[in-house]
Amino acid sequence: MAEPFSVAVSVRGYETDTQGHLNQAVYLQYAEHARWSLLQKAGIRQAELLEKGVGPVALEVTVRYQRELRAGDEVEVTCAFLWGEGKTFRIEQTIRKADGTVAAEVTGVGGLMDLKARRLVEDPREYFRALADSPEVFGL
Repeated sequence: MAEPFSVAVSVRGYETDTQGHLNQAVYLQYAEHARWSLLQKAGIRQAELLEKGVGPVALEVTVRYQRELRAGDEVEVTCAFLWGEGKTFRIEQTIRKADGTVAAEVTGVGGLMDLKARRLVEDPREYFRALADSPEVFGL
C-alpha cells in the first residue's frame, strides 16, 4: 500500500490551552486542513465543488488523543480515504510528531452532499474520480 498523503504543520502558541497543550479542537482543524490539502493535491478546488453543487460533509469523527503537543512542535498529518460501497467513505488520519510519536488518531465517516437536494450523492468515489486531475491521491 502506498504511503498516505500528508502535510506538515507547526503548532502555534495561540493554539494551546492554559496547560500549554494543543487545544483539543485544534486537532480537528489540523485534520480538516489535511483533508482539504489532499483535495487540492488531487486537483479539486473548493470553488469547483461549489460550481458542481456538491460539498464534502463529515458524518462522524472520532479523535483518539495519545500524546500531548506543545507550541513549536512540528507534526505530520496524514490522510487516507478508504472507499467502500454506497454513499459514504471512511477517512483515517494520524497526527505524528517529528520523532515518529503518534500524538492523535482521527477517524471519520464522510460523504459528498448534493447541495441542492441536501442528500448524499450515490457514489462519492466515482464523483471524486471524475473531478480529480490526480485521482491516485485518493487511492483511486
